[in-house]
Amino acid sequence: MIEVVRYSTAAKGTWDAFVKASKNGTFLLLRDYMDYHADRFRDHSLLFYRKRRLVALLPANEAGGEIHTHEGLSYGGVISCRNMKAALMLEVFEAMSLYYRKQGYRKLKYKAIPAIYHQQPAEEDLYALYRFGALLCRRDAGVAIALEQPLGYATLRRRKLKKAVALQLSVSQNYARFMQLKQQLLQQKYQATPAHTAEEVALLASRFPQQIKLYTTQEGSELLAGILVYETQTAAHCQYTATSPKGRALSALDVLTDYLLREAYRHKSYFSFGISTEQEGHFLNQGLMAYKESYGARTIVHDFYELSF
Repeated sequence: MIEVVRYSTAAKGTWDAFVKASKNGTFLLLRDYMDYHADRFRDHSLLFYRKRRLVALLPANEAGGEIHTHEGLSYGGVISCRNMKAALMLEVFEAMSLYYRKQGYRKLKYKAIPAIYHQQPAEEDLYALYRFGALLCRRDAGVAIALEQPLGYATLRRRKLKKAVALQLSVSQNYARFMQLKQQLLQQKYQATPAHTAEEVALLASRFPQQIKLYTTQEGSELLAGILVYETQTAAHCQYTATSPKGRALSALDVLTDYLLREAYRHKSYFSFGISTEQEGHFLNQGLMAYKESYGARTIVHDFYELSF
């Protein structure tokens, strides 16, 4: 029988230790990352015990009478122990559904952890979602490169790199300057703003200096392009990219991306460029997708489900 315990700050050490030892957890699921914007979300995360042994976690918040896993994160879903198996996951979902139903909730919005972040196969939750009648409500399309067997660059990408001039590459902590450039680009193209402020990026990078790094290309003191990378055990993920008009003319982003693929992260299993869809997956930004694919990246999906209790 599964015992369900609601998360409290007293369990922070237990939570973090489990995430680090799990088969699908990443640093985004540690409490120092999850709680940087705790004032915006009412946490309702759960810990699952079987025979007094912690077997799973669920990062979650409550909003509008529903449970989300987790609105403040790129992905959530059940974080599994390395001994998690299909039958045990069904027990976890049974206990979770009963718990939330007793609390008065009738719906769970579930944001799965993409497979490229799994250290071991960890899709028992997807099977449990199917068994419990969950509906696929959103599917984002992103792209990633399998770095152990890269497909190679498209002809246009190779041509741009061949013509590119030598640029200054560095790891920077000037998050304000980079995020200002990113905000300008998002505002011009989509009338949107980044999910993080410069102050939030700086805070998170100070908490996770080995996992969050800003790579830049410069000409003298002028910022030409930058990529903010989130590094997990299996993958390097482009959280934000930005380039100036002069940077585009000099193919600065191409030079920087090539460096990350061939040098900085060649030891990783995957390099992720992020999603290229909008409107909850219903619109494919074909130009953006083609640009990412030109590096040899191919499609991965990020699934979202709705489960009624």
